[in-house]
Amino acid sequence: MRIQNVLWLLLTGLILLSCQDNEGEDELEISVPVSVSEVKAGAIREFITTSATVEAIKYTDLMSEIEGKYRLAVNPRSGRPFAPGDAVESGQVIVYLDNPEHENNIRIESRQLELDISQREFEKQQSLYEKGGVTLRELKNAESAFIDANYNYKNARLQLDKLTIRAPFRGVITDLPYHTPGVKVPVGQLMAQVMDYGQLHAEVKFPAKDLTRIKTGQEVLATHYLLADDTLSGEIVQVSPAIDPVSRSFKAAVRVNNPEQQLRPGMFVKFDAIVAHKDSVIVIPKSIILAKRAGNTVFVVDKGAAFEKVITTGLENSDQVEVVEGLSVDDRLVVKGYETLRNRSKVKVVK
Repeated sequence: MRIQNVLWLLLTGLILLSCQDNEGEDELEISVPVSVSEVKAGAIREFITTSATVEAIKYTDLMSEIEGKYRLAVNPRSGRPFAPGDAVESGQVIVYLDNPEHENNIRIESRQLELDISQREFEKQQSLYEKGGVTLRELKNAESAFIDANYNYKNARLQLDKLTIRAPFRGVITDLPYHTPGVKVPVGQLMAQVMDYGQLHAEVKFPAKDLTRIKTGQEVLATHYLLADDTLSGEIVQVSPAIDPVSRSFKAAVRVNNPEQQLRPGMFVKFDAIVAHKDSVIVIPKSIILAKRAGNTVFVVDKGAAFEKVITTGLENSDQVEVVEGLSVDDRLVVKGYETLRNRSKVKVVK
């Protein structure tokens, strides 16, 4: 009997001790530090991303059409001979080809004089014809002579212009092969290359599954690692209806506005085609969503505790996601410290 009493006393003591330990654990429950952000309504855009090399829409290779001694023109902006990277205006001379023999054969001054004389004679015959002083045949002969003289002058001017290599449009010199000054350059030599890359073009590919989502006129955002803080705007200008059976993709053409010429032809650029857009919807960071058995979950704080919220999502991009159900505007959303939380965990909000 005494042994049984002793055993009961020991058992009771262990139970009391266990209860005291549990009470101590409850008293020592630690509040988890978290950062919160109030849920607000905003805008979200959904993208389909691809990448490609950009090329200038306007470019030309300027070739020598007649032989002549090479002379590089002076850039009036810098006061030195033109060099690759220099900007040029439409019609600006880049290279001269000196060929006095060719100039003499053209006889541009004679052609100009013939044109002036024939024009005055034609005007004189018109005046006389109106007064009845000449016949219609004489008037037509004067008109024919004037037309022939005009054609001869224009052809002579075209031949003379071949001795000057001019920029056909406003742009930048991207290639200027070296030729020794004063050395005769033969026909068919590259004199200069000019590009206008205020607008750029790229041929891109998208997955076949997105064929119905990519359309002409859609806005495209262009980024490059050298332009970390800048995004350029463009649009889809062509979409091919055909699917490549090997790559399971389709082609599209993108045009990018590049007014400050930040992008250069040949750069490999990332393109984000905007395929969907919503305003005034709940948008949260994609990174704070936890995948659980119940579904996509986030935590909100209320009265010092964190509560799980299962959410339904809509549009999304690489950084953000639209919440269709599960959150309300002004909910205090946990954005830091959520990794170790459980439903109803005590929390301490910190900045």
